[in-house]
Amino acid sequence: MPPATLASHPHRRSFVCSACGAEAGRWQGRCDGCGEWNTVAEAAPRARGGARVPSALAFATPQPLDVVAAEAGAPRLACGLGEVDRVLGGGIVPGSLVLLGGDPGIGKSTLALDLARRCGAAGAPTLYAAGEESAAQLALRARRTGCAGPEVAVLAETDLDAVLAAIEHHRPALTVVDSVQTLHDAGVAGSPGSVAQVREAVARLLLTAKATGTAVLLIGHVTKEGAIAGPRTLEHMVDVVLYLEGERHGDHRLLRGVKNRFGATDELGILVLDEAGMREAPMPGRAFLDTATLGVPGNVLTVTCEGSRPLAVEVQALVVPTNFGLPRRTASGFDLGRLHVLLAVLEKRGGVPLGQADVYLNVVGGVRLGEPAADLAVVLAVASAARDRPAPEGMVALGEVGLGGEVRRVRRLDARLAEAAALGLDGAVLAATQRGATPGIRARWAATVPEALTVLR
Repeated sequence: MPPATLASHPHRRSFVCSACGAEAGRWQGRCDGCGEWNTVAEAAPRARGGARVPSALAFATPQPLDVVAAEAGAPRLACGLGEVDRVLGGGIVPGSLVLLGGDPGIGKSTLALDLARRCGAAGAPTLYAAGEESAAQLALRARRTGCAGPEVAVLAETDLDAVLAAIEHHRPALTVVDSVQTLHDAGVAGSPGSVAQVREAVARLLLTAKATGTAVLLIGHVTKEGAIAGPRTLEHMVDVVLYLEGERHGDHRLLRGVKNRFGATDELGILVLDEAGMREAPMPGRAFLDTATLGVPGNVLTVTCEGSRPLAVEVQALVVPTNFGLPRRTASGFDLGRLHVLLAVLEKRGGVPLGQADVYLNVVGGVRLGEPAADLAVVLAVASAARDRPAPEGMVALGEVGLGGEVRRVRRLDARLAEAAALGLDGAVLAATQRGATPGIRARWAATVPEALTVLR
């Protein structure tokens, strides 16, 4: 009998994988769904009894979509931080569930407390359910960041029933749960943070949010792999998934929208974390630019598109002779496998010998370049470092590099060049297939990698 059939019987034991949520009829060391080891644990026992009684929802009358759209005119809840509202698509939708994840110490709780203060009022405070801090500890952080006011009401509680009762009684515009892994439901087996506890907590919070119209902001822990802890179904249950990224020892933080049912995904907001809390970056376009390092060999600028925002970033490369038989390749902010491909193309098609050299690549500011439009900048940065020749000042490189050494076109070229011109950059290396007018930019067209390398002369 298949595992799904076994799990459907209320009198049988069910086992669930904490990594992917797959169910099995018995315990096993390795999950058949995702292949992870030691992730299968017994799920909470199902209720025993006879046949289920159909609920009132089973007899609900469907409504035409145009009628529903006319009635659903509730305005969004503006956060007061333009960068956060940009990622959310204009603000928080009432009754929605927003999941905020990030590494420990990156500033999730600081950002959530600041949003709670901005969304609350003296007569209608937001609710902050603190499961990891006491009320006194939260007050100390609130005084330091300027959030100690009547706009936020704190509830130091980990009992799920108590948090839900507070939401239903006060019906605040926004409720912050810090964190969802600390909530505990006495009716569900398992300790706080287990698969069964987290899944039940999110499911009940979702029902309460839809019924009361209260927006709920959940703070989630992140595993060592960089994913939000808990079952993978957690991200499918919520409406919005946000990740707070950046270097812990730096000031800038990147708020990235991974999922958004009410707006565009892959949007990026740039924030600054200091002693006074979280605030918007004054000039987001120049957040990751340092004019003092642009003339150094190995440093090349590119413009990446994160959502609807073009962002100029600096790619740094360092090439040194290897001391061992096997050269070392290290990449920060760029896919290492993609770097290996570009190095092979650069050596084969561009004639740059790298077989006896260590190559180090870094994307400044903690930005991660995931689109192929940054390929040409990486190739030029590595060639510039290998030949010890700096790239021309004020130049950006935009293009995808193929295995044959060809330079391919990129999307949204006009928006990228407009951002480069707004930052005072006046040169660009572009794919020859996108030849055309580039107002304010001195363009150099390259059909192949060898033609692009001529800018280093």
